Amino acid sequence: MSGAGPVSVSVSVSVMRTEAGAGLDLPAYATPGAAGMDLLAAVSGRVELAPGTRHMIPTGIRIALPEGYEAQVRPRSGLAARHGVTVLNAPGTVDADYRGEISVVLINFGESPFVVTRGTRIAQLVIAPVTRVHWAPVAALPDTSRGAGGFGSTGLG
Repeated sequence: MSGAGPVSVSVSVSVMRTEAGAGLDLPAYATPGAAGMDLLAAVSGRVELAPGTRHMIPTGIRIALPEGYEAQVRPRSGLAARHGVTVLNAPGTVDADYRGEISVVLINFGESPFVVTRGTRIAQLVIAPVTRVHWAPVAALPDTSRGAGGFGSTGLG
């Protein structure tokens, strides 16, 4: 498909800042090809994450996703690579019917304390469509060459 441009979908999402989020930038895409938007810490002071500790960090935003969408809270690769800091429940899911503040549970797997201050880019937010499953109970599943092998059964990794 030479000459074909990227396929993307645009969706409108209502957003409100909390009192703690006043003055912070809204999540934004850093580059035209980025899938995730940076979430910023809406803390009033310093939050120190000692090695091995976790803390829930507010982002200062509340959103109203359209039905049929979710928001995924994902780690930032730079924080993980440089500091060992990641999102504990990655990816975190924000459901379309949730109206509370988005918070991020950060954990420090690194060897040094990590300090979060107001405006620190702490995670990414990816908006994605949701697929609804309708179970079809059967007596047997079709065979595959892999079968029931899992957890390293392919010999890769």
